[in-house]
Amino acid sequence: MNRDKEIYVLLTDTGTVLTKIIRSFTKDPLNHASIAFDKDLNEVYSFGRKNPSNPFFAGFVKENVRGDFFEESMCALYSCKVSQATYNSIRTQIQHFEQYHDLYKYNLVGMLGVVFNIEWERRYAYFCSQFVATVFERSGVSLVDKSPLLVTPGDLQHTPELELVYHGRLHSYTGFEGMPAASAFRTA
Repeated sequence: MNRDKEIYVLLTDTGTVLTKIIRSFTKDPLNHASIAFDKDLNEVYSFGRKNPSNPFFAGFVKENVRGDFFEESMCALYSCKVSQATYNSIRTQIQHFEQYHDLYKYNLVGMLGVVFNIEWERRYAYFCSQFVATVFERSGVSLVDKSPLLVTPGDLQHTPELELVYHGRLHSYTGFEGMPAASAFRTA
C-alpha cells in the first residue's frame, strides 16, 4: 500500500481539573487527543470543550491550539503515514462531524467506562481518544489493539503506527508555517 499522505495525532495536557482527574486514573502525562491534517496545526479536531471557559458544554470541536486555552499545554505531536484512500476517508468523516456537529456530545459516561474497563457506547457521543481511534479504525488503520471505546491518549502514545514529531510546550512548537514561535499564539 502506498502511504504518501500524513495525518497527525496531537496529545496535550491543558492542566484543567478534568485532565488532572483523568491523569489520576491513567497515570499518563498527556490526556487529550486530537486529529490534525497538517503539521502547522491549522486543522485540529477532537471532542472537548465547545467554549474554553465552560467544561460542561462539550462535543465535536475544531480546536484553536494557538488560543489561550492551550497556552500552558504540554504536547506530543505524532505523524501517521496513510494511503490517499485512508486520508480521504478520514477527511470525509471529519466533514460529516462538522456538518452534523450539533448532534454530537461528549461521552463522559464512556470515559468513565474506561476506568472500569466497560465498553459504554453512546450514539452521537465520543470522548477524545475514542474519537481518534474510531476515525482511524473506520478508515482501515487500527492504531491500538483494543476497542476504541477503551482507548486512552496514553494508548495512542505507544502505537507503532505513529511517529513522534515533537514533544514539549505546545506554544513553543515551531512547525507553524510562516510564524515565529513567540507570536504564533497571540490570536484568539
